Amino acid sequence: MMKKKSRRRWMAAAALFTLNYSLFVSPAGAQTAVSDYLPGVTPEGFVYFLPKTAIRVSVLVEKTTYQPGEFSKYAQRNLRLNNVGQEPAESYRVISVKQQPVGVPDSLKAFSVKLNSKTAATNVALSEEGLLLAINADPRPIDQPKPFEPAPKPAVVDGHQFMNEEILSAGSTAKMAELTAREIYDLRENRSLLIKGQADFMPKDGAQMQLMLNQLDMQERALSQLFSGVTICDTTETIITVAPDGPLPKQVLFRLSQKLGMVDADDLSGEPYYICTEDLSAVGPTDEEAKSKRKQPENGLYVNVAGKMRSTIYRGKEKFSTMEFPCAQFGNVELLSGDLFNKRFGTHLWLNPITGTVDRIEAEQPK
Repeated sequence: MMKKKSRRRWMAAAALFTLNYSLFVSPAGAQTAVSDYLPGVTPEGFVYFLPKTAIRVSVLVEKTTYQPGEFSKYAQRNLRLNNVGQEPAESYRVISVKQQPVGVPDSLKAFSVKLNSKTAATNVALSEEGLLLAINADPRPIDQPKPFEPAPKPAVVDGHQFMNEEILSAGSTAKMAELTAREIYDLRENRSLLIKGQADFMPKDGAQMQLMLNQLDMQERALSQLFSGVTICDTTETIITVAPDGPLPKQVLFRLSQKLGMVDADDLSGEPYYICTEDLSAVGPTDEEAKSKRKQPENGLYVNVAGKMRSTIYRGKEKFSTMEFPCAQFGNVELLSGDLFNKRFGTHLWLNPITGTVDRIEAEQPK
């Protein structure tokens, strides 16, 4: 279920293309699912997809990397720092799991529309993937999920550049650690005197004082890291897309190992995170009724009537994230009358790109 670039079987020359033709929806023979067709212009008219509602799961994983300092084994003796690690280490944790509904083309809901010059001129807007967005109207922009942008990491300052001549000329690591700790205590004392206004060289104004304090803090932090080590945190985003055809029983979405990060779903070294989807829709027509309705030789345009889905993500047995939203595949397909698009009306239609339902429809009698 990991997000991969699928091979597109349709034209992708432009993000949006517009077809200016007269609309005549053919009888049921050509208005049934045509999954072998490509969306866009055909010799007889155009082909469009209705969407399936997928779940875009954004998982933020934080990787923490620890590198021990040069004087780590002297941390307790010289600076009274306890539990300082002596070996490099990496750890991972999930800090966020977010769900968002998105629309993807449903290959089982591809429809062919015949064009007839005797009907009113029609402007049809399709998305790059072939989803029907609007007729006789400008399509509304599709909200694209914003990619995760990690915060900039602070630069790691090398403490060696703040070692004085006495520290660098020490004959042993233990002696270097002792002299470095003494330098850290001197920096702390100078900072305290500066704040109290008792330093030998006091700044002229507040800006200069802040600059001096920042410099003292940076030097102390750089030298202290030689004892405490350096910890770096990196956050990455992984996108998992799930497009259930029906209620989805609890199944593994991904696994996370504290030592290895995200691992394969069948790798038992990772803690499992599960996903479960439920159909919250009211009772609708049966599959047989829906198929029978589609076979009626009527002119018109097929749209979705969305149902409702609940998606729950579990961490083990604990609920981690729950969301409810309209869902195309838990509803049914309905036919809009072809009379809406004849010369007696100026009809404007907008469809929801996530569910394929009618967002808005306006019908006007031309003057």
